[in-house]
Amino acid sequence: MTRYSILDRSLVRAGQEPARALRDTIEFARQAEKLGYHRFWVSEHHSVPGVAGSAPTVLAAAVAAATSRIRVGTGGVMLPNHRPLVVAEQFGVLESLYPGRVDMGLGRSVGFTGGIRKALGHGLADADDFGERLEELLGFFTGKQEAHPGVHAYPAEGLRPEVFVLAMGAGADIAAEHGLPMVIGNGARTAEAVGRYRAAFRASEWAARPYVMVAANVAVGETAAAAAYLQVPEAWATAVSRTRGAFPPLAPAAEILAAEMSERERGYLEEARAGQIHGTAGEVALALDDLVERSGADEVLVTMNTYDLDERLDSYRRLARL
Repeated sequence: MTRYSILDRSLVRAGQEPARALRDTIEFARQAEKLGYHRFWVSEHHSVPGVAGSAPTVLAAAVAAATSRIRVGTGGVMLPNHRPLVVAEQFGVLESLYPGRVDMGLGRSVGFTGGIRKALGHGLADADDFGERLEELLGFFTGKQEAHPGVHAYPAEGLRPEVFVLAMGAGADIAAEHGLPMVIGNGARTAEAVGRYRAAFRASEWAARPYVMVAANVAVGETAAAAAYLQVPEAWATAVSRTRGAFPPLAPAAEILAAEMSERERGYLEEARAGQIHGTAGEVALALDDLVERSGADEVLVTMNTYDLDERLDSYRRLARL
């Protein structure tokens, strides 16, 4: 049976303060647990006006404290932005406080702009040594890291949170080399990357076999049109980020669709909506079955967000019933 989980980026809504988005994330996690989702993940974004989730391990701690059963983690901590020792210590604290519930999802992205990268103290080249940073990080948990003799990450040493690699670019190959589960977006080359990952996977003390989580934007509504409507706010924010360089707070779908758009903006909006899954419960069930069959996914990570929180919850409730 395929597992279903949630990634929430703590998106800000028009007219709201970022603090409200963070509180909404915690309440959403409580609801996700009641609905039976397997994991609830948060993300890392810096200097983005429409995203409040900038400190994922801090937010994950708050989510874990507000829930009792659902697994909690990051999708992900961007390892090029941090020293492996600090990341190990943070997840060591999380796993110590919430044993058996913590996921350490790790990504290769760096800051979106040169200014952000400078403020973080890192550059584009830092993504190139992700494999070495990952090995060092895992070594702090196993006690076998060799980069810094005599240095230990307490209380991480000896603990085993579940580790995932976000498979952007060479991520699938790195996950296979280190024997780790991977997360990959739903796209044209997903099946190819998954096949390469499974073929090259080397069992490790972290995972005995390949494990694939496919991330997808999924909306379920009473009608297909209603479901598609839910995906407009986030898709439009993505289109705006492509044309104006900043991901804005989510606006109501009716307001977006009533506004005048340039041909370029409309093109980016349609591009952002490509690959999304939406429809009635029956239509989405068929689409997800097809996705799992094509990708060989063991788990689906759902990322859908919209302006109205009640409508978002209704979609996730309908999905949970599948």
